Amino acid sequence: MIVRILNEGQWHLTDEAVQGLNAFDDAVEQAVTAGDQGQLTKALHALLDRIRTTGTQLPDDSLEDSDLILPDADSTLEEMRQLLSESEEGLIPG
Repeated sequence: MIVRILNEGQWHLTDEAVQGLNAFDDAVEQAVTAGDQGQLTKALHALLDRIRTTGTQLPDDSLEDSDLILPDADSTLEEMRQLLSESEEGLIPG
């Protein structure tokens, strides 16, 4: 799967790595539900760090279609509420 982190780039993740992201996705959703910006920032940083460490970054000049697009680590509660309202599965499908 190709995952894009806005304002950073793209990473290739194996199916196993993607499945391992669900707990991080849950933490993001919990922070949004709680209305806690600090908790959200921490959860987003953890999620994106996990992608960076388990995935392989694609070159900047690579033109791959992204299977998943994630917000940057400094997204606000309002931005995340909007993103999550458009999805029944959180940020990470499955």
